[in-house]
Amino acid sequence: MKNIADDLRGIITKAAAALKDVNNEEASTPPAPGKWSKKQILGHLIDSAGNNQQKFVRTMAETSVDFVGYAQEHWVDSQRYNDVDWNELIGFWRSFNLHLAHIIENVDPKLLSNTITINESGPFTLEFIMADYNEHLKHHLKQILPETDLESNFKNIYND
Repeated sequence: MKNIADDLRGIITKAAAALKDVNNEEASTPPAPGKWSKKQILGHLIDSAGNNQQKFVRTMAETSVDFVGYAQEHWVDSQRYNDVDWNELIGFWRSFNLHLAHIIENVDPKLLSNTITINESGPFTLEFIMADYNEHLKHHLKQILPETDLESNFKNIYND
């Protein structure tokens, strides 16, 4: 699990630096009607970190867990991420994800086969949901940081 935690830390470090190059106005502007702004996408990633912290810790506590999904549109809309300072969002996102990396790195290997069912999908092992978290994070970071920026600034960040 150390590799997954180290991968997460690498993503966080590289992405946080690039996110700081985006100005507050650009971060607040949706690319099209009905699409999330960069702030809203990063807010979604903060919500994802919170939900995944719950999934990780609860699945470490029990051999089998049933977990509800979450209404991501409601979460993003109700928290008004577009009204939050971009640098504050980046700092919170960074800190929360570093904590998740700590959890992943320190999970007892005996617990990795514990399972979770999420919104009646699954079951998934704890090991799978921890590894899959990085993939979800990378997917959304690609939306915030276009491929052209990634090529020059993030060699190998996405491993795709």
